[in-house]
Amino acid sequence: MFKNDIIKVQIISKSRIPAKKMKQFTTKTFTIPVLKGISQKTNEEHLKLYAGYVKNANSLLETLGQLSKEAEKNAYLIGELGRRFSFEFNGVRNHELYFSAFEGGAKALASTSTLKKSIEEEFGPFENWLSSFKALALTRGIGWAVLWFDRKDKRLLTSWVDEQHLGQLSNCAPILALDMWEHSFVADYQPSGKKQYVEDFFANINWDVIDNNFTEAIR
Repeated sequence: MFKNDIIKVQIISKSRIPAKKMKQFTTKTFTIPVLKGISQKTNEEHLKLYAGYVKNANSLLETLGQLSKEAEKNAYLIGELGRRFSFEFNGVRNHELYFSAFEGGAKALASTSTLKKSIEEEFGPFENWLSSFKALALTRGIGWAVLWFDRKDKRLLTSWVDEQHLGQLSNCAPILALDMWEHSFVADYQPSGKKQYVEDFFANINWDVIDNNFTEAIR
């Protein structure tokens, strides 16, 4: 009887251990000035979409935490939700890069900046790289055009990311992210105005922000 009582007490005590609270992603606030071509209404709706990614990423983490208590039983769900998490998480981070690029108003990339020097060392004249990046952004389909810093080889790379989770470059820090999903431009430009949207994106961005992203990546 004494042994059984001890076991009973142990079980009750274990059941009262509070579950570890899952750390939450937070929705950032961006101070975006009036932009050329890209309307305030488009940005308002776009920011709601970003907030949805934050909410979904948090929800998935919470659900995965619950499912992990019976991992073998829930293996299929864990696998599928884990696959989905990369989509939601990258939706958060990519949009944070995108919107932060507008903060502070349009500013040209300083000729003495570390980023400009690095772009020219890797790709040749800055304008050549910029033309190539704009062409990449016009890839058919939905996705992102991204400038990356490869931490291993210490070099810049550009690539297209399908949707926002297929084609992310491993161990690379994103420096500049251009959203080419239709929701980012169709209301203002129509489908045929995609090229003008790309031009206006670069007319609106604050290159000091992008240069700072690069500085942080190379530390």
